[in-house]
Amino acid sequence: MAMTFVPPRTSRFRAVLGAGALLAAFGATAPQAADLGADLPRTTPTFAMIDPNTWIVTLSGSIQAVPRYPGASDYTAVGYPSIDIRRVGEPRRFSTPDDGFSLSLFDTESFRIGPTARFVPGRYYGDDRRHLYGFRDARFAVEPGVFAEFYPVSFIRTRVEVRQGLYGHHGTVGSVAADYLIPAEKFLFSIGPRLNIGDASYARKYFGVSPIEAALNGRVTPYDPRSFYSAGVLGGVTYTQSETWAYTAYAGYTRILGASGNSPLVRRPFGNPNQYQFGLRIDYAFRMPALF
Repeated sequence: MAMTFVPPRTSRFRAVLGAGALLAAFGATAPQAADLGADLPRTTPTFAMIDPNTWIVTLSGSIQAVPRYPGASDYTAVGYPSIDIRRVGEPRRFSTPDDGFSLSLFDTESFRIGPTARFVPGRYYGDDRRHLYGFRDARFAVEPGVFAEFYPVSFIRTRVEVRQGLYGHHGTVGSVAADYLIPAEKFLFSIGPRLNIGDASYARKYFGVSPIEAALNGRVTPYDPRSFYSAGVLGGVTYTQSETWAYTAYAGYTRILGASGNSPLVRRPFGNPNQYQFGLRIDYAFRMPALF
């Protein structure tokens, strides 16, 4: 499918740096914070001008508690930086920590589309030597793909991602999300459902048990999940202290369902089908002359 680039005067350059398990950072701030806060889609007043010569750069630092690997019962802390760059007059887009790292190629007030990517943490023998004895390592995965966002109304965001594993696994995965946005003075609240799906290749990589693995481990029987899906909810709140500083807290719950949810790897003592995540983020914004 051909991609359409936004004209230079209204295009938005976004770059994101990540490390560790790497989930997309959650960046949402109240619309009262003028240019430096996250904003809901709205009609731009005729007097609002985009300044092509000045950037607003937002540097963010996030820390999260997430499952050590898909289906794990224990958690690990993950920290990572991110950066958002836009021109003065362009509102900062709402995003959540489970969004893939994204770059908009076509961007309007109610719709945008472009490439995205996610990183999935791997499962290694060293994570749990007692229970994972005999299992092959499931390496961390890189999943590039495409995303699309649509706002049916200004306070509801919907997002779809379709991704293909290139490293770690070679399955096809996707996600569907919706967020209800509630601005309240310097606060922005959000909450919404989540659905994640994956094909048999993805499910076998993280939730399957081969006959050899079962024989070596001695505590499980062979298992062949033919699909993966999970459902849950994610909520967050952002407080915008000023045009320079903003603070975000979020929490989410996901339940692994279906064939993958019946895998022995997500049952005690190996794992848990109930997956949680918690996180904090600090945003620091400043202006600088545009470099291009």
